[in-house]
Amino acid sequence: MNKIEVSHLTKDYGSHKGVFDISFEVSEGEVLGFLGPNGAGKTTTIRQLMGFIKPDQGTALVKGLEAFEQAHIIHKTVGYLPGEINFIDNMNGMQFIKFIADFKDMKDLSRAYELIEFFEFNPQGKIKKMSKGMKQKMGLICTFMHDPEIYILDEPTSGLDPLMQNKFVELILSEKEKGKTIFMSSHIFEEVEKTCDRVAIIKDGEIVAIDDIHELTKHNKKTYKITFKNEDDVQSFRQFYEDIDVNYNQITLKTNSINELIQLLQPYDISDIDIQKQSLEELFLQFYGGVHHD
Repeated sequence: MNKIEVSHLTKDYGSHKGVFDISFEVSEGEVLGFLGPNGAGKTTTIRQLMGFIKPDQGTALVKGLEAFEQAHIIHKTVGYLPGEINFIDNMNGMQFIKFIADFKDMKDLSRAYELIEFFEFNPQGKIKKMSKGMKQKMGLICTFMHDPEIYILDEPTSGLDPLMQNKFVELILSEKEKGKTIFMSSHIFEEVEKTCDRVAIIKDGEIVAIDDIHELTKHNKKTYKITFKNEDDVQSFRQFYEDIDVNYNQITLKTNSINELIQLLQPYDISDIDIQKQSLEELFLQFYGGVHHD
């Protein structure tokens, strides 16, 4: 059963800005990652799912509800985290959490208190004095505290430090075990790789692929900078890879086969290896080609 259904959705702002004829679905209990560079159309899609924007064409259904016409129901039942959260600065954290709880007709705040502890959040701090990371924690607490069936999350770990990013992954996996349906945009490949079942990739307002996460990870190459003790070994080793950069006794190459690389390096004396993971945007450009302009 599909909890989210998008069919031929189009919102054209002109100059090829917006989204164009996009279609996808998120089934019950699935985590779908929505990936793409800045300006690709992720937030425009999410805002249409939440009924903030009326599409020019196509339909967006959340739990069978027409997103624009029945937005008031969706807002109370879906766990939504916007990319830019509007807060009431003269409140403290707990006052804001209770304000959102009242909007969602919540009587029991026990789950909110669990999340406050989980994210190590100080609810007594004034919102206007909070850092971006603290505000993001509060946004996550408000999103998850009413235990909805469906989550729609726009860049949910923006502003969080690595420890809290890991906490977020832990939370998503826990919700996934409960059978929750989650649709989230992200720039962080590791976050997507750990949590998502499938990924939909959007580029210039168009869905260019919808893949199982394991298919995408096959293309996630790492960059290796390898320093040889003997410069002559560099010339011997470069025969194994077509795309390789050489700088005296150092080579730079990209591969997703670490075992093969280790085997090929065994006969050589190596003084240093530096490993760099590709950014998500680099992966897009490698996998789908083309150059993106914000």
